[in-house]
Amino acid sequence: NEQDNRNYAKFAKIAMFEPSDSQECIDMTKEAYKVSETYGVPVMIRMTTRVCHSKSLVEEQDRQEVPPVLYQKQREKMDAVPAISKKRRYVVEEREEKLKGYSEICPFNEVEMHDTKIGIVAAGAAYMYAKEVLGDQASYLKLGFTYPLPMQKIKAFADKVDELYVIEELDPFMEEQIRQAGIPCHGKDVIPKIDELNPNIVSAGVLKKQQHGVDVPDSCFVPRPPALCAGCPHRGFFYELGKRKDTVMIGDIGCYALGGSAPLNAKDLAVCMGSAFSVAHGFSHGLQLSDQKKRVVACMGDSTFFHTGINSLTEVAYNGSNAICVILDNRITGMTGHQDNPASGHNIRGEEAPALNIELLCQALGVKRVTVVNPHDVETTRKVLKEEIAIPEPSVIISRAPCVLLPEEVKRKKPVYFTNLDNCTGCSLCVQMGCPAISWTPLTPEEAVAKGYREKQKGFAQIAEVQCNGCGQCVTGCAEGALAILVLWGAGAYTLEHLLQDWAPYFVLMGFAESWLSGVVITMFVVYRPDWVAAFDDARYLKNK
Repeated sequence: NEQDNRNYAKFAKIAMFEPSDSQECIDMTKEAYKVSETYGVPVMIRMTTRVCHSKSLVEEQDRQEVPPVLYQKQREKMDAVPAISKKRRYVVEEREEKLKGYSEICPFNEVEMHDTKIGIVAAGAAYMYAKEVLGDQASYLKLGFTYPLPMQKIKAFADKVDELYVIEELDPFMEEQIRQAGIPCHGKDVIPKIDELNPNIVSAGVLKKQQHGVDVPDSCFVPRPPALCAGCPHRGFFYELGKRKDTVMIGDIGCYALGGSAPLNAKDLAVCMGSAFSVAHGFSHGLQLSDQKKRVVACMGDSTFFHTGINSLTEVAYNGSNAICVILDNRITGMTGHQDNPASGHNIRGEEAPALNIELLCQALGVKRVTVVNPHDVETTRKVLKEEIAIPEPSVIISRAPCVLLPEEVKRKKPVYFTNLDNCTGCSLCVQMGCPAISWTPLTPEEAVAKGYREKQKGFAQIAEVQCNGCGQCVTGCAEGALAILVLWGAGAYTLEHLLQDWAPYFVLMGFAESWLSGVVITMFVVYRPDWVAAFDDARYLKNK
């Protein structure tokens, strides 16, 4: 996130460990508990993306049982009123001095002496990169306890090497403190302060040369931006929301953050997790004061809503903010690994628990208009959005359909769609949904004619059946399917709602040729001349054929 959270440790004057691999993660966590109890201090374990996403061997050990800490009333420590807080500040400063002493003897702050021309001070993944690039060409001070820094150990190490380099990602957190202690060093003058590091960046900064490797042309790499899963319920809602030009679309943090990417383009801005409804509350009043005729639509997942969205929705309802608050209810905490939430009906241990009713909760907070929609039903979703945008008052839309990766959804038998390539008109409406199961093959005029298409057809779409999760969202966007629906609805054979729910999702399976030339005709017979169909007999019509 380009956010250097090491600054929190210095700001809060708390201890901080920084592991570089899986083994250190568990070892430092155990040590962190000891430090916390010994010095009476909260301890931060600073994790980075690379350490979290890597795997390495870990030595198993037996669990160490410790007696429970019995509660003792300590108001002079725990009650942060001004009179007590002023006294506690002295304690905090004394504690930090003690932690500086611990940092000098901490077993995770290690010196590795090799060639003394270059000395490296690094922690976490940055140490791994430096070690990979420099090997025995440099000496190392590997820091595992990075706040407070072991400044005496750093000074002693600096005196043993010709040039000192501080290699760290993002902010010059260690470099600034080392320079303030009067220790000359290289840091952000050679190492960038933006983005993750890697061995090439470290090599370029310290050795002024790139690592040797295999040169591969950029054209060999296929861009693979993150995307919502095939069959994701959020896609159906974002597909319709992204078409609205009269809205300001505010997002949040979760799988649905991907709704802002092309081709859905259903997000204008986002701040932080749980902020969507609060931002919508303020934004709606700002638009009103500046006489801008736009509606604010804010989207937030069900888990995020329970986490920090309820307070915000209360403010929206209480202040009459002209905002549409959308709760994307996929029945689980999707992005972080399918943890249960208060609406899933199970607690964190998998035991049955009361399931909060989101509709009733929103009404209890003062929201009068609460609508539930199935986002796989794209047509109804469009209708609901249009209705809510037209009404200038607070409202809630609950977009409810289960995550396709839930075990019960994976096991549930669903239709698998395929594309009748003979009938694809190249309208690309299905491709505009951004489903990873649908691909687009461009065609030249000559190629289009050779395949039996119109010369002007730019290409064709195709569903990868092995990826399809049977949501049926793409069917609504298919021009061929829409035409057949209009014929049956116009003839009065079925209601539009029935056709969209029970017929449209299966249209792609039939394909245009079969559905139009055979399926629609036979359907009309069933509706208006059922006796003709009842009289059909293979022996009568196909004998001797």
